[in-house]
Amino acid sequence: MANKLFTNVSIFNGTGKKPFAGEVLVQGNRIKKVVRGNNKIERQGNDVIDGYGSFLMPGLVNCHSHTTYLDTSTLAEVGDIPPEEATLQAAHNARVQLDNGMTAVVSAAAAKPRMDIVLRNEINSGRIPGPRMKACTPQLISTGGPWDARQMHMHHESFEITCDGPIEFRRATREMIREGVDIVKLAISGDNNAHPHAAEDMTTWSEDEIAAVMEVAQSRGVWACSHARGDDSIRLSIKYGIQIIHHATFPSKKTLDSLEKRKHKHYICPAFGAIYTALYEASDWGMTQEFIETAGFARELEVGCKTMKEMHKRGIKVMPYGDYGVAWNPHGTDNRDLEHFVNLVGFSPAETLMMATMFGGECFAFGGTPEIGQIKEGYLADLLMIDGDPLADITIMQDKDNFLMIMKDGEYHKAPPRRRRGQQRVAAE
Repeated sequence: MANKLFTNVSIFNGTGKKPFAGEVLVQGNRIKKVVRGNNKIERQGNDVIDGYGSFLMPGLVNCHSHTTYLDTSTLAEVGDIPPEEATLQAAHNARVQLDNGMTAVVSAAAAKPRMDIVLRNEINSGRIPGPRMKACTPQLISTGGPWDARQMHMHHESFEITCDGPIEFRRATREMIREGVDIVKLAISGDNNAHPHAAEDMTTWSEDEIAAVMEVAQSRGVWACSHARGDDSIRLSIKYGIQIIHHATFPSKKTLDSLEKRKHKHYICPAFGAIYTALYEASDWGMTQEFIETAGFARELEVGCKTMKEMHKRGIKVMPYGDYGVAWNPHGTDNRDLEHFVNLVGFSPAETLMMATMFGGECFAFGGTPEIGQIKEGYLADLLMIDGDPLADITIMQDKDNFLMIMKDGEYHKAPPRRRRGQQRVAAE
């Protein structure tokens, strides 16, 4: 197979630095060479792809993915969908993610116990298209925790595994690791979009339960992520070494100080998309004004944006994406999160794309040496070619037609167009 040589492109290498004109050579599944400016790579034996001035960047990495959630109008409905239908829908979602430039995802909870595992394995086998994937457990919750959908008068479950006490949590963690998960999800805090008996400022686990799960995870070399909105749940996530903290909306200054001291050990995914759409676009799915006010979504969005800005200032690694996969925040709209990071939080487009690529690649490595998230010699060839400049207009990332090329592991998911001569542009220096 011929090497692929990309020329006449503006290269955003994932570090947040200014793009540069140059060339990139892909050999097999890795980036062999990157040159800048007028330097040229030998053409002989290479398939030369003229980018016609397009924007070449690393693939996007979503570290708060719910690939197996099924765009239902309520989260509880996920449990009502039989596993056969759910699996087929999840495979479709994986393709949608790749179609929208996500070449890697870290799951933040599966809809059913083995679904992430099976989906990851099928993608890795090459039998179905999808991003690189770290497979997660369903949400591990305690009785009365968020999304405890059980009923005393009949059997009913949703997308959670319910445990009580260290013994049950330890057993469930061991079972899921035995089945092949890469990461364990602890729903430590409540959530105002769940049930009134488990609000976001409530901690729904005891400390010995958290310790039991993390003892097993750390002994098996498996990572963990937490649903942690309130200060106490964030503090406990830090204390027990939970690497990915989802939401992290309401930390106290003391907790922020603690997180800053351990900033090399943690990644934060606030997941603004679902809160934004719940506030402004979800009336058709029962999000009444009364419910929105009771749930405090406006306050959560306002405080969350300020919190993420402060975290970034302190050098804590914040990343976009999260909680796409419900009817009012469906799969395929994930890249709106990039716009939220720019318009709501105030990050620059370059910072935002760095968070979605380089930071994401570091997180995906799970403590190992990163191999994705940058255009860098030796890295895996997960690349996107964009029609336009997302640093000038981040919203162009929301239209999959603007993805001229999507490459994962050196192979085209979407091959670049061979444009006519009259359409040529020159990459800016």
